Amino acid sequence: MRDLTLIGIGTGNPDHLTLAGARAINGADLILVPRKGADKADLADLRRQILAGVLTNPATRVVEFDLPRRDTANPDYHAGVVDWHDAIAGAWAVAAASAPDAERVALLVWGDPSLYDSSLRIAARLVPAPRLRVIPGITAIAALCAAHAIPLNDVGAPFVVTTGRCLRERGFPPGCDTCVVMLDGETSFARLPPQGLTIWWGAYLGMDTQILEHGPLAQAGPRIVAARAAARRRHGWIMDIYLLRRTSQRVA
Repeated sequence: MRDLTLIGIGTGNPDHLTLAGARAINGADLILVPRKGADKADLADLRRQILAGVLTNPATRVVEFDLPRRDTANPDYHAGVVDWHDAIAGAWAVAAASAPDAERVALLVWGDPSLYDSSLRIAARLVPAPRLRVIPGITAIAALCAAHAIPLNDVGAPFVVTTGRCLRERGFPPGCDTCVVMLDGETSFARLPPQGLTIWWGAYLGMDTQILEHGPLAQAGPRIVAARAAARRRHGWIMDIYLLRRTSQRVA
């Protein structure tokens, strides 16, 4: 593996793939497609759909591999993530070794490789280190704001991007009126005092199964909790994101 290209593919709509991403796919000798188990088969299917639509280079090979699972029972969250990333890097190396003559390898990365995705950190674990290239993709933040037709920030105002864990532990971030929350499997917004907060929520953004909800947190929060639980039962997995804004400030 001389070169490794991480290609952002957006949040579930094959049209999210950029022209640069399509060129990178056809310029690769080998494309690695991770499988995350039967309950997340939709994610591998989307990658297959993208490849079926844009891959025209007959010399490009596609290899699928099983992605290691994180040990969620480890009480040390960061140590567990480090071990998991080591295991994923090993899985990448083994999958790439199945085509030893492939010098230019590519991975299709959900969303954008730069935002709350570990592909860049995992790539840094590869030995020997390949030459790395990143093709940016549409982020879940951009997809959420587009789906709701809202601006990300107020005029000249800052915003914070954080995680559900940080929201639970630290509350609404100080110093701003807009907060985007990712990686929240515990609907942490339900622990905030709802007064003066509006929420815009989306799940399966860009996919046919996309779900949207918004409104004052006091009213919309319970609806989101119920919709999220039902969708997770129905699909076996869920990826969602939301934006919180203090409504004491002008939204438009």
